[in-house]
Amino acid sequence: MSKNIVVAIDGYSSCGKSTLAKALAKKLHFIYVDSGAMYRAVTLYFLRNNVDINNTDEVAEALKNIHLNFHSRDYQTHITLNDEEVSDEIRLMPVSTMVSPVSAIREVRKEMVAQQQRMGKSKNIVMDGRDIGTTVFPNAQVKLFMTADPKVRAERRYKELQSTNPDVTLEEIFENIAHRDYSDTTRKESPLMRAADAIILDNTNITPEEQLAFALAKVEPFLKK
Repeated sequence: MSKNIVVAIDGYSSCGKSTLAKALAKKLHFIYVDSGAMYRAVTLYFLRNNVDINNTDEVAEALKNIHLNFHSRDYQTHITLNDEEVSDEIRLMPVSTMVSPVSAIREVRKEMVAQQQRMGKSKNIVMDGRDIGTTVFPNAQVKLFMTADPKVRAERRYKELQSTNPDVTLEEIFENIAHRDYSDTTRKESPLMRAADAIILDNTNITPEEQLAFALAKVEPFLKK
């Protein structure tokens, strides 16, 4: 197997990028890095500490105090913010509402990309996000770009949130997804876009098992090198 294989999975919000990335990493015994969780954790810190995202100095100072780490437990990847487990809290609506504008901040993206690139220097990894194949790892061996019908994405997200956020409505989630799509694709810093060599994976009408098989077929040639 060639050294340091990177699988970059980009795509729209609530497309199941992390579901595929986790399954792929587990199957291949690669390290899974959830870049979206990193931006969500930064957003959570900003919300908790009332950081003015329009104040460059405040943002830069806050980033100095943010330490993120990933760890595995029960075959699941968890993220800590300054040693506090925040994997569930970062998925709630207050963070979901603010994560796109926070992710668009140049200083935030610069710091997160630097951390992500360090993670991928010496390990076989699967990383999902918005700009992994275009900005973080433009030379990744395998690039996938995931998409799905917005209504299907909203329904999936609604089911996910029922246990942790029972008051949320399907309409609220659909509006949030539409807003995030617009923000992600039109932002100035590293907008969401498909890399020229990325393979499109539309999972509107396929099962998680089928999309895993699809992704494995794209990675397998590199395992033999």
